[in-house]
Amino acid sequence: MEETSLDNQMNEQISISGLYENWFLEYASYVILDRAVPALEDGLKPVQRRILHAMYEINDDRFHKVANIIGQTMAYHPHGDASIGEAIVNLGQKDLLIDTQGNWGDIRTGDTAAAPRYIEAKLSKFALEVLFNPQTTDWTVSYDGRKREPITLPAKFPILLAQGVEGIAVGLSTKILPHNFCELILASIAFLKNEEFELIPDFPTGGMIDPEQYKDGLRGGRVKIRAKVEELDKKTLIIKDLPFGVTSVTLIDSIVKANDSGKIKIKKVIDNTAKDVEILIQLLPGISTDITIDALYAFTDCAVSVSPNACIIIEQKPHFVTVSDILKLTVTQTKALLGRELEILIHELKEKIFFSSLLKIFIAEGMYKNQLYESAESNEKSFEVLNVLFEPHFPIFFRAITNDDYLKLMAKPLSSIRRFDFKEADLKLKELEADIKKSESELNHLTDYTIKYYQNLLNKYGKGRERKTEIRQFDSINASVVAANNQKLYVNRKEGFIGFGIKKDEFVCECSDLDDIIVFRKDGNCQISRISEKVFVGKDIEYVNIFKKNDERTVYHLIYFDGKSGNTYVKRFQVSGITRDKEYDLTQGNKGTKLLYFSVQPNGEAEKVSIFLSQACSAKIKVFDFDFAELAIKGRSSQGNILTKYPIKKIQFKSSGGSTLGGVKIWYNPQIGKLNSEGYGEYLGVFDGEDKLVNFSHNGNYEITDFQLTNRFEPSELLAIYKFDANQVHNLIYKDGITQTHYLKRFKIETTSLGKKFNLITEHKDSKIKFINHGITYAVDVEIKRNNKNEILKLSLHDMIDVKGWKAQGVKLPFDQIINISDHKEKITLPSEKFEAGDTIEIDLKKRDNTSEQLGLF
Repeated sequence: MEETSLDNQMNEQISISGLYENWFLEYASYVILDRAVPALEDGLKPVQRRILHAMYEINDDRFHKVANIIGQTMAYHPHGDASIGEAIVNLGQKDLLIDTQGNWGDIRTGDTAAAPRYIEAKLSKFALEVLFNPQTTDWTVSYDGRKREPITLPAKFPILLAQGVEGIAVGLSTKILPHNFCELILASIAFLKNEEFELIPDFPTGGMIDPEQYKDGLRGGRVKIRAKVEELDKKTLIIKDLPFGVTSVTLIDSIVKANDSGKIKIKKVIDNTAKDVEILIQLLPGISTDITIDALYAFTDCAVSVSPNACIIIEQKPHFVTVSDILKLTVTQTKALLGRELEILIHELKEKIFFSSLLKIFIAEGMYKNQLYESAESNEKSFEVLNVLFEPHFPIFFRAITNDDYLKLMAKPLSSIRRFDFKEADLKLKELEADIKKSESELNHLTDYTIKYYQNLLNKYGKGRERKTEIRQFDSINASVVAANNQKLYVNRKEGFIGFGIKKDEFVCECSDLDDIIVFRKDGNCQISRISEKVFVGKDIEYVNIFKKNDERTVYHLIYFDGKSGNTYVKRFQVSGITRDKEYDLTQGNKGTKLLYFSVQPNGEAEKVSIFLSQACSAKIKVFDFDFAELAIKGRSSQGNILTKYPIKKIQFKSSGGSTLGGVKIWYNPQIGKLNSEGYGEYLGVFDGEDKLVNFSHNGNYEITDFQLTNRFEPSELLAIYKFDANQVHNLIYKDGITQTHYLKRFKIETTSLGKKFNLITEHKDSKIKFINHGITYAVDVEIKRNNKNEILKLSLHDMIDVKGWKAQGVKLPFDQIINISDHKEKITLPSEKFEAGDTIEIDLKKRDNTSEQLGLF
């Protein structure tokens, strides 16, 4: 029988596929719920919650060794001490829930914290106020059944959004970026008031953020983050803030790597980071600071892109939500918790009134010396006697009197009964009743009470937690434009090869390994190819150079002989919208066609050429000039105009002409601090040839620059930017930092140096330009405070001071308190052919433009 049973067991087949499926699901569920993803209620992962609970259990308002905290946490967390220690350091570095002491590392440099036995921590006052309340906490038993631990902490603040979190589970992950402490409180208040709010991440490392594609933290969104790179001088750049998740070490490594690969050209990188981040980048002579800044953003970790993915645990299930949803849910929870706390407080106050009234009656009516009470032989007999004595007073109590209440009365010593002060007891009862009334009022107006709660948090803990990350709109950087020239382009015209590896052939120009190369051949074909070591583009190359994408200024001149008709054609064209490595025929494609003349005009210039016809032809005039200005600029596929029907002997260049394209319209976009020709921002005018820009900063400096679109300006520092005119009169009012008085000066700019800054006002850190504009005659409105009243005065600046040199101090304005200075607005009657007679419109003289001139106003 035993052998038969054993054989049956051996022959029984057990399928492990079902077991594997169940085990994997259990494992995935465990990792999601108990390891990687935070809960909505308190915004904490289980290990973080257990650390904070353990710290609360041993809290005595003194620092504890982290090694001790790890040991306490292991009673609740079934994992190793290393993971707990790492989680504690992570919490401590966020500087919100834990106060730290010792070397806790540095998120800016990537330095790690000291060993747990050397560092100390305790709960912050903020954590004690918003995270813990045993009366409103839901509990469960720990993993070994020996202790109880909170299921979630009763958090009354959006901890999850303030700290941020990142976790990788099985099949999903979460990444919630940190947000500003003060802004979260203001957003919570706005939600309670049914007002609109917007949440934008704020990072402890500072830097700049473009939240245009943030999508409220939902997966699929993205934020662009940049370091603050500023020009220290014309040879040095300085980095004072880091992108989120980037350390000074990794940033410097990326800069060195970009330099080694030739993407940027720098001399040296110096890391002076200590209390504050300071990385100096020294440039090679002749290297543009503006282009280098763009290149740092394009090729190094000075710019990173982060994709949020807000996933949290709600009711034991992972949910993908927006950060606004998280805030609304946590605010709603906070309101409910505050309501529960008020209910508990009211109940406790009622209990105090209940027992105080009980004691007062017990003493006032002498129950403690009642003969039956004194002669009672047991507690049960005493309860019966007291129950009879208190029966007339039952209606005044909010609940029934229990034996435990009687025991508390019976425990009162006779000495305290004899010292009982009835007046003091009545006062205390009135205070308790007032407290109940106040708490009930707060409970009835719970929304207002919650708003006051958040406002109190802001007042107590908001100082020093202002936004660190500047919100900006970033410009798009064309990597091929800002890349440094790290290669040399060569060409073998006869064999048809181009590249940076054929160094024995003809040198063309310097280029970067990101550039595209445009090639024109003598058979009338052109194509664009990416630069490489050696590439075949077709024999008999006429012209080769770097191709600039979206270039609207370069114009090509072409004269070609058509092999079919025998005519010679001429055309002016531009090249745009080309597919890489595809051949494009610029002629009619007939056999025997060949190029006779080709030239490139970088700014659309015209030119004259001399045409020499064959002496054997029947033409009466055998030499004539042709001006390309007579031709319209068309697309590359146009066949062109007939130049002549007679055979041509040769074509010679005669003279150059001016650009037929006109000037370039330039705008300044104050959101990104860059120039553009697409119409974004403030219109600066039409620029051509040697035209210049002049810009003025708040600190009193002015600078003349060219109008290259790669120029970069700091929006927070820039006060005004104009098209430069040496004859322009500038009107400037500034505040002297030493005397705290205001001065007016009118001047012309007499310097011509490009890229050099000149100071117009007194050199003091508090000296600032308050107003600047230009015009020979000019008026401003000055708002002053006089006799505790605000007045607005019109000042004709041209009547107050003559035009003097730009170094002049200016004339002192006779006002003690200037509140605001603005352009004076005049009412001007418009011409009747434009508007009805007598109509008036306010014209801002500062923003006078072509429209005003067209109306006949100026």
